[in-house]
Amino acid sequence: MRTRRLRTRLALFYGGVFLAAGAVLLAIAFLPAVRISKTSQVGSAHANVHAASNLHQVLGYSGIALAGAAVLAAALGWLAADRALRPLRAITRSARAISASNLHERLSLNGSYAEFTELGETLDDLYGRLEASFESQRRFVANASHELRTPLAAERTLLQVTLADPDATAGTLRSACEQLLILGDQQERLIDALLTLATSQQGIDRWELVDIAAITASVVAARAEEAARRGISVDAVLAPAVARGDPRLVESMVANLLDNALRHNVPGGSAEVGTGMTARQATVSVVNTGPVIPAAEIDRLFQPFQQLGADRVGRGVHDGCDDREGCDGCDGGYGLGLAIVRAIAGAHGAALAARPRPGGGLTVEIGFDRRMAS
Repeated sequence: MRTRRLRTRLALFYGGVFLAAGAVLLAIAFLPAVRISKTSQVGSAHANVHAASNLHQVLGYSGIALAGAAVLAAALGWLAADRALRPLRAITRSARAISASNLHERLSLNGSYAEFTELGETLDDLYGRLEASFESQRRFVANASHELRTPLAAERTLLQVTLADPDATAGTLRSACEQLLILGDQQERLIDALLTLATSQQGIDRWELVDIAAITASVVAARAEEAARRGISVDAVLAPAVARGDPRLVESMVANLLDNALRHNVPGGSAEVGTGMTARQATVSVVNTGPVIPAAEIDRLFQPFQQLGADRVGRGVHDGCDDREGCDGCDGGYGLGLAIVRAIAGAHGAALAARPRPGGGLTVEIGFDRRMAS
């Protein structure tokens, strides 16, 4: 079925309403006259016939006048609809002109109708969010390409230096191969982190009950050796906590929280991990000691490839490093951990709160809506 334009529909509607209202008014005015002509017994039969003839003429003239008025109403309705829909056409033209390359432009509509003004403001807000999303995506792609290119350049340099050494020995070659393996592990971890981030940003396809306390206990146990190696004490207070979500993503979120607490800590520091239930939420929290974090830097830390006070250019493997799990002296993480945490929390509709500790370190708490667990 061919769709009609709103302007045409409004014009026909105005004309139809006027025609119906006029017909009703004409009937109301005509019925008393008909009754009088039928019931009147005064005068001759000729007078009665003449009255009936006049009524027929009046009805004809009234019908013609009504039809003309209906046409006039439709024409006026067409003009009124054109004026009323003018802001909508302006919004349509502006929306068609805006693309990914000029999302900074806004409609800035100052219409005479509050509804169109509200629509324009809503679209402007949408364009603002899209602009921020596109800009974030561009930064992410640029940073990801840099992070992936850095170990490749280091591998190439290492191979070139080793091959150019005429006095290279078996030990030299073995050392070069070991460093190549470490760089390969770094790339693998980076790719895994990028895939986790991309997966969490896509949302959750299948929801199921998740035992957050059990998952957290497993993550803490798996990192006990690393915590001991770093000299960091981990205290876990795990009360029952159940929510609905993706258990693999929840495990990745808790693992990244704890990894961040261990990696960005101080010698002899501590980390406290907790789970529990409140009236409305199932919560998981990680509190760790560490360097002092300005409150203004908190939001930036949850952006991809962002670290506090870390120079991300030219990082590689330092001499004598044999740590393939993440050495603060060389790879030190990729600044994706907290970004993954935020993305997974967002996918679950969970509330994320982060604040710096007065003496240094970070407190992160994530609350899952308990209504989602029913």
